[in-house]
Amino acid sequence: SYRPLGGLEEPARAEAYADEVSRAIEGFADDGIPFAGMLVCPIFANEGLPDVSPRFLQLAVERVHGAGGLFVADEVQAGFGRTGRMWGHEWSSIVPDVVTLGKPMGNGHPLAAVVTRKELVDAFRSEVFYFNTFGGNPVSCAVGAAVLDVMEEEKLVQNAARVGDYLRDGLRRLQGRYPIIGDIRGRGLWIGIELVRNPATKEPATEECGRLVNRMREEGILMGRIGAYDNVLKLRPPMVFA
Repeated sequence: SYRPLGGLEEPARAEAYADEVSRAIEGFADDGIPFAGMLVCPIFANEGLPDVSPRFLQLAVERVHGAGGLFVADEVQAGFGRTGRMWGHEWSSIVPDVVTLGKPMGNGHPLAAVVTRKELVDAFRSEVFYFNTFGGNPVSCAVGAAVLDVMEEEKLVQNAARVGDYLRDGLRRLQGRYPIIGDIRGRGLWIGIELVRNPATKEPATEECGRLVNRMREEGILMGRIGAYDNVLKLRPPMVFA
């Protein structure tokens, strides 16, 4: 990992993250707050797409389950094939208790969903009255089904894996020419480009990253920036990008 948690390498890094999760759970208990679970993007997208081992999230989920909580995988950004696999949590070989879906699910049409086990839905409905005016809208359901059909017919998950590898290889060649590019990472067509002012010290190039985002917008290319220092360019081409 380019900026490892606490400067630690695996497996100590996974242990350190799991310990943070345990401390948070203990904090809830100290404040008299019942612990329900942990919701996280399984590829840590907004955190800058750090390169972590599967054990990094696995161990944290074990702590959550050990405390009686549920693991909720937020697949709004990672899901529907963008990482080269259908779901982001597949990279950690984890089966979530709950999965939240949205954004690419409708390809621009407002559509979201929650996927979970029957016993969890039954437990929820026995305690809470839930009503949704627009839930199960037939137009939205048709859109979602059409998106899945196109993804399968055009092999977009496989395309994301193949083209993403090609794109990262090209960016790494640029990295050798431009020292402001500190690191290239990501999976599939979900790519992070970390910018630094000094490759040796890894000083974040936050201002430069912001200027580049604006310049790219002027050129008709929409990008964002993520990470703790707002110095990681977020590159997410369309799934049909070839």
